[in-house]
Amino acid sequence: MNPILIDLPEAIKTARLYIRRPLPGDGLVVNASILETWESLHETMPWARERPTVDESEAIARKHHAAFLARTDLPMYVFLADRRTHVACTGLHRMDWDVPRFEIGYWVRRSFEGQGYVTETVRALTDFAMTTLAAVRVEIRCSHRNARSQQVAERCGFTLEGRLRHDAREPNGELRDTLIYAKIAEASRSGAST
Repeated sequence: MNPILIDLPEAIKTARLYIRRPLPGDGLVVNASILETWESLHETMPWARERPTVDESEAIARKHHAAFLARTDLPMYVFLADRRTHVACTGLHRMDWDVPRFEIGYWVRRSFEGQGYVTETVRALTDFAMTTLAAVRVEIRCSHRNARSQQVAERCGFTLEGRLRHDAREPNGELRDTLIYAKIAEASRSGAST
């Protein structure tokens, strides 16, 4: 099936969260979250080189919106259930629609760290990928130095499948190993080779 023909819900709702595609106008709230969380984003995210302006964040939100509509990437913004308070950015990335396979990425606003919002988001996105998008594989990739992301993957039932040594560089230039966690759809296990 052509992925652009897949009808996706307006949002994924959990007990505490409202996870939806980016929309024009989201730049202001996302920019506030980025600036609040800048120190850790600057240390861990390759895209966080310089503090963005509101206009730059708005341009990114619009690019994310277009990519979501084209199904070339599925970025999503996480809000509290009130639909106003921005909590995190996430999404299903680096997909292969033929498999189908997706990678979950995420970062959380500093004031919402340590409250289980990322775990709740990852569980919801994994379920969404496997049910709505018929994914047979969902991955989480992270730096070997990112203990919090590793803990999220493990809490959500992902299995550590491998370690790509000296696979990339951290934003500070240090070489890093990339850990690959995966969750496989139950239905696909019976037909998988071992």
